[in-house]
Amino acid sequence: MRRVENKVALVTGGGLGLGRACAVLLAREGAKVMITDVKEREGRVVAEEIVEAGGEAMFMRQDVSSETDWDAVSAATLRRFGRLNILVNNAGVALGGSVETTTLEQWRALMAVNLDGVFMGTRSAVAAMKDTGGGSIINLSSIEGLIGDADLAAYNASKGGVRIFTKSAALHCAKAGYKIRVNSVHPGYIWTPMVENYLAAQPDPEAAKAFVTGLHPVGHLGEADDIAYGVLYLASDESKFVTGAELVIDGGYTAQ
Repeated sequence: MRRVENKVALVTGGGLGLGRACAVLLAREGAKVMITDVKEREGRVVAEEIVEAGGEAMFMRQDVSSETDWDAVSAATLRRFGRLNILVNNAGVALGGSVETTTLEQWRALMAVNLDGVFMGTRSAVAAMKDTGGGSIINLSSIEGLIGDADLAAYNASKGGVRIFTKSAALHCAKAGYKIRVNSVHPGYIWTPMVENYLAAQPDPEAAKAFVTGLHPVGHLGEADDIAYGVLYLASDESKFVTGAELVIDGGYTAQ
C-alpha cells in the first residue's frame, strides 16, 4: 500500500541520517520529495537514488537558519510540484555543553538551526498549505525536548522549544480551519551520523555508546527507519485526527 500516494513532501536535512530515511520511505510510499540540506553531495545522492528507484525527487541546497533560503525552497517546491502536502522539519545540529560551559555564540548558532529553522519552516508550510486543502507538518524534536541532560543545555532548550512551538502552531491551524496538522516526533538515541559523531567525541567512545545504549530498556539503540515509519504515519491520512501530539519513539527511555 502506497500510504502517501501523490502527496508532495519537503524533507530538510535529507542528506543523512533520519532525514535520508524519511525521504526514501516517503518516496517509496508514493510521495514526490523535495530534499534539502547544506550537504550538497549527500543530498543529491539521496535524490538520485529515489529517481533511480522509480520515484520523483529533487534536491536543493538549504540553510534552514536563512529566511531567504526558506523563501527560495518554498517557491521551488511549488514551481516543480505544484503544491506542498508534507513538511518534515528534520534539519538539526547537536552540541554538548552545560549551562556554564556553553558560550552565547554556540547557543545562538544552535538555536538558529534547531528552533529558528523549525519556526520558519512551519510558517512557510502553513502559507503553502492553507489554501490548497491542508497538509501535515512534522517537527523533529527529541527525548531531549522532554527531559533534561546536564551536558546538553542548548540542545535541551532548542528541542523543548520545538515541542511547545509545535502545539501552538497546531492549535492555530486547527482553530483557523486550515486542515493543517502539526505534530512533533521525539526520538531516543538513534544510530545516525549525528549520534555517532557525538559519541566519538567523548573521552571513551565505546564506554559512552554502552552507557547510552543502556538507557534504553529495549537494550539497543534505534535505527533511522524506526523514526521514518513514525513520520510516515503522521504524514499519511491515517493520522487525520492527530495534531499537537508528541510521538515518542525511544525504546522506553522516557518511560522510566
